[in-house]
Amino acid sequence: MTDPLFWLVLSLLFVTASLTIVLAVAIPTLRELSRAARSAEKLFDTLRREFPPTLEAIRLTGMEISDLTDDVSEGVQSAGNVVKQVDESLSNVRKQAQKVQSGTRSVMVGIKVAWQTFMRSQKPSSQRRSVDRLPPPRPEFEIRNGMPAPEAYPTQKQPQTFSASTENPTSPQQLSTQDSEG
Repeated sequence: MTDPLFWLVLSLLFVTASLTIVLAVAIPTLRELSRAARSAEKLFDTLRREFPPTLEAIRLTGMEISDLTDDVSEGVQSAGNVVKQVDESLSNVRKQAQKVQSGTRSVMVGIKVAWQTFMRSQKPSSQRRSVDRLPPPRPEFEIRNGMPAPEAYPTQKQPQTFSASTENPTSPQQLSTQDSEG
């Protein structure tokens, strides 16, 4: 066993057996690799044909989405403007309704007062009461000779007396002074 030739032949035999096994395993693997390469080539051809239209479709879809986004944004802004206009219209309607309500109240109060006045004027004078009116002011009395002065009765008409002189007394006080003098 110490013969080197024996070891050389044995080594060559093992190398040959190993190479045979490697080739036996490598041949089907290489066939599968060639099939995979053909499939990859077909895939790349399909991608080359189909990918640009797909990319174009994706690009168009992106543009359509951005257009739709712009349209939706404009729609939202328009809806916001419409809501603002409706809100302004409602506030204007409220203001007008308040004005109409106060005007209606004024008209109703006027009609009520007119009706009350009309009904009061329809009653006979004996049934009238002046509850709403203040009593007439009380005259201030100036007593002369035990009698009140004539100017203390403002509701009665004073008869004017004319003297022979050219002076025409205009006030009751002047008349009373002339009477006392003459």
